[in-house]
Amino acid sequence: MIKFNIPPHTGKEPEYIAQAIANHKISGDGEFTKKCNAWIEEHTGTSAALLTTSCTHATEMAALLADIKPGDEVIMPSYTFVSTADAFVLRGATAVFVDIRPDTMNIDETLIEDAVTDKTKAIVPVHYAGVACEMDTIMDIAKRHGLLVIEDAAQGVMSSYKGKALGAIGDYGCYSFHETKNYSMGEGGALLIRDPANKEMAEIIREKGTNRSKFFRGEIDKYTWVEAGSSYLPSDMNAAYLWAQLELADQIYQDRMSSWNSYYAQLSDLAQAGRISLPVIPEGCVHNAHMFYIKTADLKERSALISFLKERGISSVFHYIPLHGAPAGKRYGRFHGQDRFTTKESERLVRLPLYYGIEPEKVDQVCRAIHTFFEA
Repeated sequence: MIKFNIPPHTGKEPEYIAQAIANHKISGDGEFTKKCNAWIEEHTGTSAALLTTSCTHATEMAALLADIKPGDEVIMPSYTFVSTADAFVLRGATAVFVDIRPDTMNIDETLIEDAVTDKTKAIVPVHYAGVACEMDTIMDIAKRHGLLVIEDAAQGVMSSYKGKALGAIGDYGCYSFHETKNYSMGEGGALLIRDPANKEMAEIIREKGTNRSKFFRGEIDKYTWVEAGSSYLPSDMNAAYLWAQLELADQIYQDRMSSWNSYYAQLSDLAQAGRISLPVIPEGCVHNAHMFYIKTADLKERSALISFLKERGISSVFHYIPLHGAPAGKRYGRFHGQDRFTTKESERLVRLPLYYGIEPEKVDQVCRAIHTFFEA
């Protein structure tokens, strides 16, 4: 059986978790949380990074910091995970969905400006598969219309756009360290903050609305409730698990990239013959091999391929069901313009097994099975 995903594990995780326990500091903001925050800041150039309990919660924090209110509108793609919309819907905003580009599956930057109204508060680009959206255009639109940009870079750790780390370009960026991501703490995420002036309020929101973080740093003699907040601070044991991978981030990156490149090379003949489509990496974008997908002719062929691979012990999956067609999507959002590609392209996409440490022979086996399917 070739599994679709195996969570990353370097071997140091148990040792570091034991250290957190021995330090008698297993709640948040311990030694390993601080190390992870510092690593993100150093590797992205963001002013501040705060580890969170999930990318969902990082996005909720961004919505709070952006002061999203009932009646506001937030522009995003429909082809994304529900958390992208949930964070803003919970604040009373309307999710305004626009179509995606068929090459990258990212939001079509040329359609964003037409969706802007006097109620629009923010743009939320989603960097699908760790491949950057066209951020220069998006940032220009935001600047001209006085909008915030909140990057959903859940899949984008170690990816970049024109030399800038994903998540560190907009006003806020959100990372995921879920078990399906390149670097994991089981459940977890991080909020990246471009303007250092916003760090203090982010810490307050993350610590149940208190200024407890300042108290622990010795900046005040007691802490108190100062703002509405919640508990977005992860356990230091989770951070210890993540730290074992961040220490080897480049090694994990190279391992995944080797598998990604092998898939691309072995399946290129099918793409050249017009049987499948392969991922597109635009100029100026450096991706992180978060996933390898192919696109079949249509939904029927995709379903047949997934079944074919399953019969041979290979786990492959489709991805998001577009939000605008979901019951909650109809209730809390609207699609602006025409759905030319969102639904059609989402129905063609198949994700192939890819994880840290997948053996090259397993990648070869998957590719042979795909060739056999199309030959038949």
